[in-house]
Amino acid sequence: MCVGLSAKVVRIQDGTAIVDASGARRDVSVELLDEVEPGDYVMVHAGFAIAKITDEDEHETDEVLEALYA
Repeated sequence: MCVGLSAKVVRIQDGTAIVDASGARRDVSVELLDEVEPGDYVMVHAGFAIAKITDEDEHETDEVLEALYA
């Protein structure tokens, strides 16, 4: 099973986005997705944004991860 983390897109340049995942900023490829903009939420796995998600999806993912690590 693979685990993806939700992250908010901060900036995009040349197919690479800086994303914020619970305060940690990382560079990820957004080449697999169409029409990603700053402010969007994405699911990230192995350095790639693999899906665009809603704000609600992002909050639900955070709650699940917090419950796992509590």
